[in-house]
Amino acid sequence: MTESVAVINNNTNNTFLLNILIKYKSLLYNFTFFVLLLDRFQVIYSIIDLYVYTAVSGISDFPEYTSVGQVDDEQFMYFDSNIKKAVPKTEWMRQSEGADYWDRQTQIGIGAHQVYKNNIQILKERFNQTTGVHTVQVMYGCEFDDQTGETNGFRQDGYDGEDFLLLDLKEMRYISPVMQGFLTAHKWNNDRALLEARKHYFNTVCIEWLQKYVQYGKSSLKKTEIHVYTVVSPQVSLLQKSSSSPVTCHATGFYPKEVTISWMKNDQEHHEDVEVGELLPNEDGTFQKRSTIRVTPEEWKNNKFSCVVEHQGKTMTADEIRTNTESQCGSLPENKRLKNMKNSKGSYDAISIFPFSLECYKLLVHKEDL
Repeated sequence: MTESVAVINNNTNNTFLLNILIKYKSLLYNFTFFVLLLDRFQVIYSIIDLYVYTAVSGISDFPEYTSVGQVDDEQFMYFDSNIKKAVPKTEWMRQSEGADYWDRQTQIGIGAHQVYKNNIQILKERFNQTTGVHTVQVMYGCEFDDQTGETNGFRQDGYDGEDFLLLDLKEMRYISPVMQGFLTAHKWNNDRALLEARKHYFNTVCIEWLQKYVQYGKSSLKKTEIHVYTVVSPQVSLLQKSSSSPVTCHATGFYPKEVTISWMKNDQEHHEDVEVGELLPNEDGTFQKRSTIRVTPEEWKNNKFSCVVEHQGKTMTADEIRTNTESQCGSLPENKRLKNMKNSKGSYDAISIFPFSLECYKLLVHKEDL
C-alpha cells in the first residue's frame, strides 16, 4: 500500500514504497475518503478524511486487497484486486473527476496490492504462521474542524485484528505494542525521508484533499441538517482459530455506527483480558467492530462466557445469532440456522454457537467479513 501497511524488510520494498509516496503522492491522496460526523439530530462540524486499506490471505474467493472510501456513511470510492479498477460510487464524485483520475488511481491500487501481498507474507513469518486466514489493515487520515480551523492526523496499522503499529504525530515516530513490530518501527523511525513525506501529508496534503472532497459533495451534504437513517441490526459471529486461541466476538453490517460489545462470565460483566477493536466501515456503508477475549481452555470448561452486543437500544440474544449446523450440545431449531448465506461483499461470515461454553463451541465457517 502507499501509506504502507505492515512491514518493509528489504531495500527493494523500501524503494518501491518511497516511489509510491513521492512519485505518486498526488494520486494516492485522492484515494482519501472522509466522513462527516453527525449525531442523530445535531450537526457536528468536524470532518474526517480517512483511508481504510485491507489485505487478506487464506481466502481464495475474497480479494487480496481492497480500498474503501466513504462520505457521511455513504461509499463514494472502491478498489479491489479482483476487479483491478478504482471506481466512483457517488454521482458527485463521478462528475467531479474524469477518466484520467480513475486510471491513475487504478495503477496506484495495483501497485499497493503487491506491497500488501508481500507484507502479509513477512508478517506471517514474524508471527511464525504458515496457514490460516490473516488480515492486515491500515486506517489513517486527518480531521478538520471548520469552526476553529483546528486540524489533526492519525494512523493505525493492524494485523489479525490487533494493533501492530501506531504513529505518534506529535513526536513524529512509530510505536509498536508487539515485539514483532519493533523492527518495522525502528526502520521507519530512522527513515527521515519517509517521516517527512508523511508529516507533509498529514499537515498539508490531506487537509487540502479533504476540503476538495467537501467542495465536490457539498450539494448532497447540505441537503439537510438532520441525519435521517434506517437502523440496520448487526450480524454477530464468534471466531476462534484453535481451542487455545483468543475468541473474537465480531459484529458487522450494522448502521448507525454506535455499538457496544461486552463480555459476560457466569452472567456477570467481565473486563479482564478483553481488547476492543476499532470501528471500521464496510463496503455497503454499514460498519463492523470486534472484541477479543483471552481465556485459558480450563476457564472455558469451568465457566459460561457470552458476548453481548447492544445497538440502538436493542441487545442481541442467543435466538438472534446465526449458525448453519448443529451444536455439540444438541440440534438447533431451524430459525437459528444459516443457509450458506453470503454477505454484501460475497464472502462468508464466521459463525459459531452464542452464547457458549467450551464443549458447545464449534467453529462453523472461518471466513471473516473484513
